[in-house]
Amino acid sequence: MPTPPPAGYVRVTAGRCTAIARAELEDDARALLAEGTIYEAAARNLGARALAGRGVAYSIALPVTGARVVVRHNRHGGLFAPITKDYFLPPTRAPYELAVALRLAALGVRTPQVLMYGIENVHLLLRRADVVTLEVMGGRDLASYLMPGEVPALRAEAWRATRDLVRSLNAAGARHHDLNVKNVLLTDGEGGLVAWVLDVDRVRFGQASAASVRVGNATRLLRSARKWRDERGAVVDEGELAELGAQRDEIREL
Repeated sequence: MPTPPPAGYVRVTAGRCTAIARAELEDDARALLAEGTIYEAAARNLGARALAGRGVAYSIALPVTGARVVVRHNRHGGLFAPITKDYFLPPTRAPYELAVALRLAALGVRTPQVLMYGIENVHLLLRRADVVTLEVMGGRDLASYLMPGEVPALRAEAWRATRDLVRSLNAAGARHHDLNVKNVLLTDGEGGLVAWVLDVDRVRFGQASAASVRVGNATRLLRSARKWRDERGAVVDEGELAELGAQRDEIREL
C-alpha cells in the first residue's frame, strides 16, 4: 500500500504518474499530469523561465491557481551520474525532500515550501521524480554576493544572514551534507537580508551529535567558499570565514 500523504496533501494519479500535492493545488496537479509528467508540462509551458543548475529547472505559473513555482527533475550526481541518470528505486528522494522541508519549516529554518512532487513509473522497478517548490521571489544565491564587483557592505550582510541560517540548522539538529554557496538563497527581509537553505534532500537528522552537526555544516560551507575563491575568483574575506568557522567551536549547545 502507498504511504499516505502528509497532512494537508492529497494524492493525484494519471496513467503512469502520481503526484502528492497540497490539497488546494489538486486541480493544478491534475492539469500538469494531463500533459505527461510535471516536468514535461513545465518544459512545454510557453511562459516558462529556464533556471540553470544540475539540469534545467523551470519557473512557471501553475495552470489553475497561478502560483509561481520552480519545477525540478531529480537527477543523480557524482561519479556514476552518466549511468544512473534520472532513474531511482522507489520511493525516490522526493517524499524525503517533502518530509524534510516540512520538518525544517516547523523548526524555524527557512526553506522553500515543497508544494508537490510527481513520480513516474519507469519499467518494473525504476522511477523518475519531479519536485515543485514555491518560488522565492527576488532571491540571489550566496555565490553571487561573492563575485568581484559586489558592494562590500552587501557581501558582509549576505555572510551575516548566512551565519544566522547555519545557526538555525544547527539548532534544528539538521546536518546538510551539501551545504555550499549555491545552496544558500538570500532575499530582502524587514531587518536586512535573510537566508534560505536549498537542496534539503541532502539534510539528515539524528545521525550525529550537536557538535558534529555544527562542525559538519560550517566545514562544508567554508570549503565551498574557498573553492569558489580559488577556482572562480570569488572575493572571500578570511575574517568572514573565521566568524563562520567559530560556530564549529561554540561550547553552548544550540
